[in-house]
Amino acid sequence: MTSIQPKEEKLPFKGEDISPNRDNGLRDDKPLFDDQVFIHYVGSELDGKIFVNSRDRDEKFSFSLGKGEVIPAWDLGVATMKRGEIARFLSIPKYAYGLKGEKKYRSATNVIFEIELLDFVGKINFSI
Repeated sequence: MTSIQPKEEKLPFKGEDISPNRDNGLRDDKPLFDDQVFIHYVGSELDGKIFVNSRDRDEKFSFSLGKGEVIPAWDLGVATMKRGEIARFLSIPKYAYGLKGEKKYRSATNVIFEIELLDFVGKINFSI
């Protein structure tokens, strides 16, 4: 009898902690699937040209982690972060805006996202 070994997959992007002290954030806890996460983000092309910045609008952005509400790079990247951490992720088009892209973003381009995980709140289920 043979056992089937799961295929090991590499993450489709590279990330690094760029928090001020490179301390990976304030605490050890990380958000879980379906937690509501609150972030600031900056998206740029490889040449450094910024195409989106939540700080310019002076408002944090929130989404439910892992539910497909945002591009896959964000769901995957934010899941690895700790509260208070600032990270930079390099993403291929498949996990960013795709080969066709979106109207305001260049298609088929690797992009860099700088994300600060401000906070997250777990979902509470009271059903029995």
